[in-house]
Amino acid sequence: MLWLGMVVVGLTGGLASGKTTVAGLFKSLGARIIDADQLARTVVEPGKPAWRDILKEFGPQVLNSDKTINRQALANIVFGAPRKLRLLQKIIHPRVAREQAKQAKIIQQRSPYAVIIYDAALLLEAGAQKRMDHVIVVTADRTTQLDRACRRDGLSKTQAIRRIKQQMPLRRKLEYADAVLDGTWARSRLRRAVQSLYRTYANEARQRKTRHRLKTPTTSRRSI
Repeated sequence: MLWLGMVVVGLTGGLASGKTTVAGLFKSLGARIIDADQLARTVVEPGKPAWRDILKEFGPQVLNSDKTINRQALANIVFGAPRKLRLLQKIIHPRVAREQAKQAKIIQQRSPYAVIIYDAALLLEAGAQKRMDHVIVVTADRTTQLDRACRRDGLSKTQAIRRIKQQMPLRRKLEYADAVLDGTWARSRLRRAVQSLYRTYANEARQRKTRHRLKTPTTSRRSI
């Protein structure tokens, strides 16, 4: 999708591949970050349509005492059950897409030529790459993914493997990538790679700004 002025980049990768670190580096350079996971939390707040749909399909056992969604309980139901996972995604993904578009529009109004990074683990699974100008895939070897997921999220190795298998394989994600970053690189090397990409996207935004300011010459219609 070619936005007027701003450049929107989809950032995705496998579980615990280093995507959040990359997003943080982009933010430090001035990029605006839209976090799909945060949007997913927003659309399932108590009383909202997605919350009601989840309650209807999965029952009250997925609620906390304050009526918020118990994400771990819901994850325990859908991971390992492809049909239920697809049902949950059907409830959440369209609403997250609408929220992402709203946030992008707000950013564009305030900063018309911004670089926006859309941080979304399920970017490709949701088909959201169609709304992006570019796609970055962050990779990591399986051993690193499992180690990070277990330490960071408190998952067992079995749980982590199950979640990885529910995502699109990294080798397939690479088919959609305009750029690939290795999340196991040293921080300094990863920072340099992100800086290079950010310069490219910022230059693209500036070029769009220049083109937008040019007047389109008036031409007469050609007769055939």
